[in-house]
Order: sequence, then structure tokens, then C-alpha cells
Amino acid sequence: MTGLGAVLRPQLAPERLRAVARVADEVGLEELWLWEDCFREGGISSAAAVLAWTERVRVGVGLLPVPLRNVAVTAMEAATLHRMFPGRAVLGVGHGVQDWMGQVGARVESPVTLLREYLLALRALLRGERVSAEGRYVQLDDVALDWPPERAEGVLAGATGPRSLRLAGEAADGTVLTANTPPDGVRRARRLIDEGRAAAGRGEDVHKVVVYLLAATGTGARERLRAELVAEGVADVPDLGVAGDAEAVAEAVRRLAEAGADTVVLQPTGDEPDPEGFVRFAAEQVRPLVAAQP
Repeated sequence: MTGLGAVLRPQLAPERLRAVARVADEVGLEELWLWEDCFREGGISSAAAVLAWTERVRVGVGLLPVPLRNVAVTAMEAATLHRMFPGRAVLGVGHGVQDWMGQVGARVESPVTLLREYLLALRALLRGERVSAEGRYVQLDDVALDWPPERAEGVLAGATGPRSLRLAGEAADGTVLTANTPPDGVRRARRLIDEGRAAAGRGEDVHKVVVYLLAATGTGARERLRAELVAEGVADVPDLGVAGDAEAVAEAVRRLAEAGADTVVLQPTGDEPDPEGFVRFAAEQVRPLVAAQP
């Protein structure tokens, strides 16, 4: 069955997280996702707080920008979350927005090389292995976690271009696709991911694909959706985003699932007037319709 979640965008002030997280837990939302956008809110700190405030909801971080984070630190933080909240944390990493990386002096010449080295080292550390690496960007000397996760925990990679998508199949346990990915884009991504899996001999491994879906409902939904698509420069891309009631949103989720999405994360517009209401809408109105789809 297709997984369904919602993202709590970092345009919302950090002090608002607790109320929305508790609503998500109360109404049975499967997954609540967070972003580490520069220069708004920390992904790990936000995830730790949300996990502590809740009991059931899975909390995803999509994405942690790898140029900003030493891989050993990410491994330590990820392992801590996995041990404190078993089975409830989902972590994704990615290149980061290159302009933002440049602002803090972290931009690298080859983001794909960095991401490959990072994924291989991070996954090994989280498996409890002792790792030494002399890569172009990742250097580790006999590093092992004292407290690795007690069970295998996957690492997802954010990817858009062909090289990154193949890399995700090769070196990650799942892929996160942005809300600028229509159903045809999901099919294309799946093909490229599978090419990477085959090249790495991982064709039998489970590879989860998570896709964000820009969604608006309620008063002014179509206008808010259109304004955001225009701002992103993708207003003319067919089948991108959805505005309307639960039936319309569930149908858009179905199209992404048929294209290869395992989990669809509803992404409200940046000016969503009622974040708590959006979470309730996802769990109480959209989820039953998605569950009823064949």
C-alpha cells in the first residue's frame, strides 16, 4: 500500500512545530517530514524534538546537505535517533542547494563525488563497521560508532539529475524526489535508479522512492498552488501539483504511486494558513481514499 505523509515546511517558525507534531500523532499520520533549508531550522534538532513530542508518527528529514556536515557527525546523530526512537526516524541526505553551499564556503567542485563517498561511509558506519576512507572529500581513519543502531537502518538520497539518480540506486537505500517531479518524472527516475542498482549488483535490494506532492486545499487553493508553481518556474509542467478536495489529492497520489512512488509526502504551499488543518486533512480525509484505491 502506498505510504502517505506530510511535510512541515521550515517557513513555519520552530516554536510552532510542537503543536503540529502532536496533531500528526493524534490523527494517525504515517510520516511527518522536515527540511533542513538554509538558513531556517536544523534538521536533526527538529527531528529529535518532534520524535520526543510524539509516540507513533515516523519522522523523515529530507534532506541533510552533505557539504555542511562531516559524515561522522551525521552518523553519530543518526544512530542516536535510531536508538532512542527505534523504527521512527527516516534520514535523507543530498547535495544541498549549491548557492547556499557557496554562501557558507562549503560548495564543492564535484557534488556527485562527495555524495557517493558520503553515502558509502555513512551506511557503513550505521552498520557498525569500522571505516577508513581516503576519498576526495571524505577522509576517515579507523572510525567506528560506539553506539550504532541496533538494527539495519536505511539512508535515503535526494536526487534529480541522471547521474545522481543512478548514484542513489547504487549507493543509497532509497531516493527522495522533489515536488517538481510529475508522474512521468517518477517513471524516468525509477529507470535510472534501477540502472544504478543493477550496476552495483543490488537488484534484489528494496529501494524506497519517496516523492513530494505540492498540494493545496481550502480557500484560495488554486491561486496559492499557481503562485507557488510560478515562483518555482514550473507552472507549465503538466501533472505537477494538485489543488482541490480530498478526492482530487488522492487521485494525484494514485498517479504518482502508479508511476513508482512508494510513499507520497503532501507538501503544502509556503503560505499554508493552517498547518494543523493540513495535517488533519492528509490523515483523516486523504489517507482513507488512498487506502481504498486498488
